[in-house]
Amino acid sequence: MMDWVPIAFVAFKLLVFGTGMFFAIKWHYEQGKKGKEKQSAVLRAGGKVAAVFVLSLLGLSLFTLGLSRMLGLDLTFP
Repeated sequence: MMDWVPIAFVAFKLLVFGTGMFFAIKWHYEQGKKGKEKQSAVLRAGGKVAAVFVLSLLGLSLFTLGLSRMLGLDLTFP
């Protein structure tokens, strides 16, 4: 029974996030169709958000790696 709990939670999470992403993309696409200048603004804003996300992810990863090394954790693959 307990072996299926993580699978069910991950499947539910993917379903919820997938649905949310579908409607977010659909909404932005429809907003972009209303005006050509808005479409480039939406793409530019999306690029900025993606860049900030990637930089935040990189910073958090480096911070976590540094903290784990400082604490003496062994993160090597077997």
